[in-house]
Amino acid sequence: MRIKLLIYSISLGFVCISTQAQDLAKGYVFEDANQNGKKERREAGLAGVGVSKGQQVVATDEKGYFEIELDPGQLLFVVKPSGYRAPVDSLNRPQYFYIHKPQGSPDLKYAGSLPTGPLPKQINFGLIPNPESDNFTALVFGDPQPYNLEEIDFFDRGIVKEVEGIKNVAFGLSLGDLVGDDLSLFTPYAKAVAKVGLPWYNVMGNHDENYDVDRDELSDETFEAHFGPNTYSFNVGKVHFIVVDNILWPDPRDSKGYWGGMRSDQLDFVENDLKLVPKDHLIVLSMHIPISEEGDSYRDEDRQRLFDLLADFPYNFSMSAHTHLQKQDYFDAKQGWKQEKPHHHYNVGTTSGDWYKGVLDANGIPVSTMRDGTPKGYALVDFEGNQYRIRYQVAGKPADYQMDIFAPKVLKKDLRTTSGIFVNFFMGSDGDQVRYRVDGGEWKMMNQIKEVDPSYLVDLLEWDTTEVLLPGKRPSNAQPSRHLWKAPIPVNLPAGVHVISIEATDRYGITHKGSRKYTLID
Repeated sequence: MRIKLLIYSISLGFVCISTQAQDLAKGYVFEDANQNGKKERREAGLAGVGVSKGQQVVATDEKGYFEIELDPGQLLFVVKPSGYRAPVDSLNRPQYFYIHKPQGSPDLKYAGSLPTGPLPKQINFGLIPNPESDNFTALVFGDPQPYNLEEIDFFDRGIVKEVEGIKNVAFGLSLGDLVGDDLSLFTPYAKAVAKVGLPWYNVMGNHDENYDVDRDELSDETFEAHFGPNTYSFNVGKVHFIVVDNILWPDPRDSKGYWGGMRSDQLDFVENDLKLVPKDHLIVLSMHIPISEEGDSYRDEDRQRLFDLLADFPYNFSMSAHTHLQKQDYFDAKQGWKQEKPHHHYNVGTTSGDWYKGVLDANGIPVSTMRDGTPKGYALVDFEGNQYRIRYQVAGKPADYQMDIFAPKVLKKDLRTTSGIFVNFFMGSDGDQVRYRVDGGEWKMMNQIKEVDPSYLVDLLEWDTTEVLLPGKRPSNAQPSRHLWKAPIPVNLPAGVHVISIEATDRYGITHKGSRKYTLID
């Protein structure tokens, strides 16, 4: 008997289905002109649109029709083309997928998907026409990572409130660790992010996993029920975004903990997905764990295969979170990169900063400066065609606050000192130029160093030297910063107040300025 099913708001979204078990998933990707979620005769199919089950990718024919084998437990999803948008649910989560779990998820500590029943006779994906400029901006959060409802409130008031109703931004993206192990917080997190008012995509993090499973394919059951596929892609303008789950759980080396990397089927998806992307489009890979060579945090062969797959795409960059630091990495031939221009990987500063630690501000929210001296915040990525520029926005500060300057407040005139001028240029990286001058004198270059930020160290040691308890939690121990510069501080000047001026030029050729005063006493 054929009956109409009520569309399950989280897992089915906007697909129209009827119950007749099939091994072959088939249907249409169509232009949903009246936005009612149903394919009607007058609504045209969309040709050449990718449809995937997480490994294989097929393209719709001239009528928007597709067929693909779908096994129980898999998710079917459409690769949103430019010029269209997927409908969103009440929490602004894009609904571009269908969960095929006839019996539902396994019995886990945190619930996964409800039973979806037999594969429907037809699965139709309706996309809404949405004129898109080739120039647009994306809002990027690293690691919201609340461990309880109090930290959800910190995230809501300290980050979300600042960008609520933001204009001229195409969509938002969180780079994993949406929550901190307690997956019942997925809904409170999603409710908070929904206030921003943008379609919001999510990356899976190592703290978003179902830990009570014995294989990686089942570690995302709760994530899928709330947010859909953990590896997927979509297009905006001339940019192709690929979101990947790059956490292997449990660690295949010893079945304990996790390891950075990707399963072969996930890498197959990237390979098959890229076959439908023009070579002159910008490829943006979004993940949780950095593809770094530092230590043994990432499986080398998986990074290499990613690099091999990107070899024919000259416009590319990738971004991650996870470390609760901020840094820029560049990969060249020594690391297996196949192009002359190095690959840029941006490890984004986090919205939770140092895991909601540190003193409380005037609103009762932890300051939570990260261990390398980067204040908590978020990124805005501006796209122009196949080019991009990243802006880091410190929470609660003006947009031009891009550095912290540390120097002594008072020194004895003409007395040699081991003190110096330190500049933490939050978006700085190797090769950037940072220079200084005093009282309008000659500009001099500063030296990049890899040391702990003295400003962070001063704040940290307050917790170890105080004689009264401080509200909040002690910050994490300091870590060397990848974006710190140093220069000697002049003492052979007249007694009085002197002004240190700083100019820092980033990888895009944009100059940022800052200043600080110090006093010389005779």
